[in-house]
Amino acid sequence: MHEDMIWVQLTVPAGVDDVFAVLADGWSYSGWVVGASHIRRVDKGWPAVGTRIHHSVGPWPLVIEDTTEVRASDAPHTLELDARLWPMGAAVIRFELREVAPATTEVRMGELAVRGPGKLVPRAAQEVLLTPRNRETLDRLSDLAVGRSRAAAGG
Repeated sequence: MHEDMIWVQLTVPAGVDDVFAVLADGWSYSGWVVGASHIRRVDKGWPAVGTRIHHSVGPWPLVIEDTTEVRASDAPHTLELDARLWPMGAAVIRFELREVAPATTEVRMGELAVRGPGKLVPRAAQEVLLTPRNRETLDRLSDLAVGRSRAAAGG
């Protein structure tokens, strides 16, 4: 499945631990995931396998309430999520983090619709829709990780 995903990547000027710390903070999800508008609850133990973020997506009052569940986690290198957004379906989203230099992390984000009507959208069309959104998601993730890194360094 991972080879079928639509991938984007970004080099982040922050350490792997700082980047993963943002992923591990379920309450920050709406601050960096494009489209997420509100976090209602984060299961205790997030991001352990099986834990969920209960979120809303979309502009008020047209919000859809759903969940994102952790499928796999290997801190601080990988996090794989099952992101639901009914009635559109669900997607698997995978983050892979790799240190490429001191305090520099390559973040790869892959996404693929796996259930519901979204799965029927041809891959090429999914790529056109997902690539710009996921690039913006990584830009936002980067900003939070860099801010966390600078705060930890006292600056």
